[in-house]
Amino acid sequence: MSRLQYFIKLRERKTTRFTKEKNHNRKLNIHINCSHKSLSDNIYAYALSKTLTKVSSPATVGLYSSCQDRLDVILDQMGVYTNRESLRIEQKSDKSEKPLAAKLSVKHLLLLIVRLVFYTPVWTMENQNRHNVRFLYVNFSAWHFAGSDMLWAGIAIRLFHAMQVNFGKLPLALYRVTQYDEEDEVKDTLDNWTYKMVLGCPLWSVLVCIIVIPVVLLVVFFVWGFPEVQSPQKNETEVTKVDLLEGAVFISLGIPAATGLRFAIQMANSLVFSQAHNIKKGMDNERLSKQLGFMNEVRKEIWFLTQFIKFMEVFEKRRIRIVLKITNLDRCSPKKIVGVLEAINILLSDEESPILSILAVNPTVLLEKVKFAESSICKEDRAHGLLNRIVTLTFTVPTMSQNLKHKLFHSLHNTPGISEDSSLRWNRHRTKTSSIDLSVVAIEESTESIVDTIEMKEDELEKMVLTILSKGEKKLNKYMLDDAISMKRTINSVWVTVIIMKLLKKEFPDPEDTAAWVVLANQWPCRFGWILQCVEDEKQRAAIDQQKASHDDSKTLWQVFSQSREELYVMRTNIEDLLEQDGDPEVFEALLKDDEFEFTIKNLEIFQVGMVNLDQSIRRELAFIRGTCRLEDSGWMRNIAPLPVTSLIKMTTDDICEEVRSLDS
Repeated sequence: MSRLQYFIKLRERKTTRFTKEKNHNRKLNIHINCSHKSLSDNIYAYALSKTLTKVSSPATVGLYSSCQDRLDVILDQMGVYTNRESLRIEQKSDKSEKPLAAKLSVKHLLLLIVRLVFYTPVWTMENQNRHNVRFLYVNFSAWHFAGSDMLWAGIAIRLFHAMQVNFGKLPLALYRVTQYDEEDEVKDTLDNWTYKMVLGCPLWSVLVCIIVIPVVLLVVFFVWGFPEVQSPQKNETEVTKVDLLEGAVFISLGIPAATGLRFAIQMANSLVFSQAHNIKKGMDNERLSKQLGFMNEVRKEIWFLTQFIKFMEVFEKRRIRIVLKITNLDRCSPKKIVGVLEAINILLSDEESPILSILAVNPTVLLEKVKFAESSICKEDRAHGLLNRIVTLTFTVPTMSQNLKHKLFHSLHNTPGISEDSSLRWNRHRTKTSSIDLSVVAIEESTESIVDTIEMKEDELEKMVLTILSKGEKKLNKYMLDDAISMKRTINSVWVTVIIMKLLKKEFPDPEDTAAWVVLANQWPCRFGWILQCVEDEKQRAAIDQQKASHDDSKTLWQVFSQSREELYVMRTNIEDLLEQDGDPEVFEALLKDDEFEFTIKNLEIFQVGMVNLDQSIRRELAFIRGTCRLEDSGWMRNIAPLPVTSLIKMTTDDICEEVRSLDS
């Protein structure tokens, strides 16, 4: 390496380190100013992490925000909160159900090897419904794999790497070699393990026989002597006692030696050539990459990881969930974005998969790029439809409160840059804290304050959610869709909404109506977002016009929709793709008019702070189009068309005649 190349590499390292330190301090400033008394990101991270312990896998969370820093901070906080929640659940469990430590001791490692070689796990109802859970976080930055034609294959590579880091290469290689590819069957038994069988006998007994029989034969031969052998005939080789001994040893040890050699070769191959290596080799092979079978091979490897996780769940006596954090996807090209979304839908489609994927993106940018993808030819393949088929829990990070904006702006204003001295101090602080990130330290402190101020019992929370779901299902049965993804989305959204409302200490007008609000936002995001926008515009217009009239909070959402539906009709050509995301319009109107639910503006303002399941990108697009239409109805346009179209369509025949007469006069 030349001196010039050395200095270039050194410069790149310094630049990378400086960029990381700058990004870290920017995230830290955002986090420090997030007080739990305001609508901070701590609350949303805690609510989402607690919801992950309740939802069933596989699941995909759409974590949406236009601010990448807020997404990064929430993802970092979630790792701390989920670990604390796992520890809390473990401490509450019975001593007989105590799981093993994540980092295995020498004793437990040897026990794992014995289980892998001689035993097969039994999938019982008990080990399928354990309360203890362990979360493994896997980071997948799509931007790092953007140069590959098969961006989705990077997901599998990151998963394999994370499994090797958390469990080691040896257990993975042993599992691949020793465990059978059998169909899983849940059995009603108390035993979690069963012996591996060979010719109807346990494998360990066969191994014992292979070792004991030669020893017994040798003892018998040496004690009672070898059998007499007749004198060799002419031209024949003489058979001695040593020949008989060697023959007995080779016969007794020949088959085990061949079996052991085959096992050693397979183990060496699994250790040297990992799954990630095979996938990378397939990606580099252009002919193989173009074949449809390559994705099927990757899917088989994902299935192998799923089976290994299930094995470790039985061994560790707890559930294991892999949290796949997908970031920077909105920076990639439209074609690669669609490829990753389809990979999430296909590669993680196994019903027993332990993977919980979190899609942390800017929804506006992502949807705009997906619209330009070549494969978007039908309703289900379009931007919103594609996400609806994948995402089972939409979590839109609400906008910052005014207090939080003020503190964030003040912190950024007082932090113009990072000097060399501050970098050195930060590095020294990292050394003193044993390489623990400063953001994690800050998160730990804020976690204590949040958890200590929340007086919420786990049993009461779970009982409340189950009551809402059971009673809400009876009332909403005729309004709900009949597909499983929509139902899972409703259940998950109810969980996270109730947790947020409890954290914010908001009083529920009627807790049983929570499911109805969730269904409105999930099944009719366009029409419900339109109502929210109309209510917000009315408040803003009253403030601009300085109207002192009190706001009518008792006004129902049906009244708001009825007064603005003509305007929505005029805009229909501009929002066809948004209206396609809604369910049956008549069912929506029937639900709004249902007297069993109190859909009023007052209740809307209460539930809105916890309504993170509504995609705010749809509402922002509606606000933009509505604002543009209103801009056309003002100013110089009034000289051409004195009456706005939105006002004209609401007028009766007599009103129009009266207006024409006033214009003529």
